[in-house]
Amino acid sequence: MGPENVTRCPVCDGTQINDLLRIDAAPVLCNVLWPEERQARSARHGPLGVAYCEACAHVFNKEHDPDLADYGTAYDNSLHYSPLFNDYARRLSQRLVDRYDLRGKRIVEIGCGKGDFLRMLCEAGGNFGYGFDRSFEPDRVQTSDTAEIAYVQDLYTEKYAARCRPDFLCFRHVLEHIDRPIDFLVDLRRTIADRKDVVIYCEVPNALFTLKDLGIWDLIYEHCSYFTLHSLVAVFQRAGYDVVAGDEAFGGQFIWVEARAGAGQSLVTLSEHQMPSQVRLHADAFADQYGASVRAWRDRLAALTREGRRPVVWGAGSKGVTFLNVLKEFGDQIQYVVDVNPHKQGRYVPITGQRVVPAEFLRSQRVTDVLIMNPLYEKEITATIRELGLELNISTV
Repeated sequence: MGPENVTRCPVCDGTQINDLLRIDAAPVLCNVLWPEERQARSARHGPLGVAYCEACAHVFNKEHDPDLADYGTAYDNSLHYSPLFNDYARRLSQRLVDRYDLRGKRIVEIGCGKGDFLRMLCEAGGNFGYGFDRSFEPDRVQTSDTAEIAYVQDLYTEKYAARCRPDFLCFRHVLEHIDRPIDFLVDLRRTIADRKDVVIYCEVPNALFTLKDLGIWDLIYEHCSYFTLHSLVAVFQRAGYDVVAGDEAFGGQFIWVEARAGAGQSLVTLSEHQMPSQVRLHADAFADQYGASVRAWRDRLAALTREGRRPVVWGAGSKGVTFLNVLKEFGDQIQYVVDVNPHKQGRYVPITGQRVVPAEFLRSQRVTDVLIMNPLYEKEITATIRELGLELNISTV
């Protein structure tokens, strides 16, 4: 292998890369559901070559091809139909408004999705918002909105930065989709020049949750990067930011940093379990633990089949789609996926083809078991099932 073919870390450019595991075929876009089953079953797929950087504790898909993903209006990863997630987002928006006195300011959200969080930030502080996302759908804007927001179905570039002159920038669950996060952050740094008054908030999934707590269903193709807090701080520092705060959130499933243009300093104190030496211990054991977990669920679903039971998956997001694709041989047994997002209902899961249904649909089906994809939502989902008058076995995956 020549020097030009050496795998390098997309965060620190390091070459001390360890292969963790390979998944041969995963849907290219887990969060694009299809209007017809035939279309869903022929959705594009690609490989995951999951690797770990010893230098900065970053995890990434070294086989990722950015040209395979096309983020259009069909892409929908909104979690805002959950009261639990909405409460988290509201508390976060209020914290940011209070901490940085975001009142009457210009807010830019890169990758704003359908605009839910940007709306919260603007309403909480009387701010004016600019939302950038190619997947934004104008029809999803509520007519009763009081927030002043301009949405742009495009990527955020210097030409837009010159018009917006933002006081605050945020991007949540965006950086993990970007093949070269360091390049993205350097370009963004250029748009704000040396304006140290501009605060940036970044939130991503926590790779340590995947490695340590075995959140294995979070391994999806569109996430080319899996940041630990160490690697997230490192990429901001390397791109020329001072990281002023950072931590875990949402039950340890997310991590975040707040940063300003600077000289690459960090005020974040990492705990011992977030250091590369400790993360590596979990990374080294991950492949075996992943295999054991998948085998355990194969055995569990096979037992349910023998018993004549009919399970459904609750959650048509990344976790649910990954679970169904890894265990695709049980597609005849698991025919439906429940999701509270009405825009997902009636559509079909990529490759495996299950139909997404509302919770009320379960009343008309011979369903015996509900498999909850995210344990944080167990209380919320259980309450919904009880309100429907259903007696079902509930398990978290």
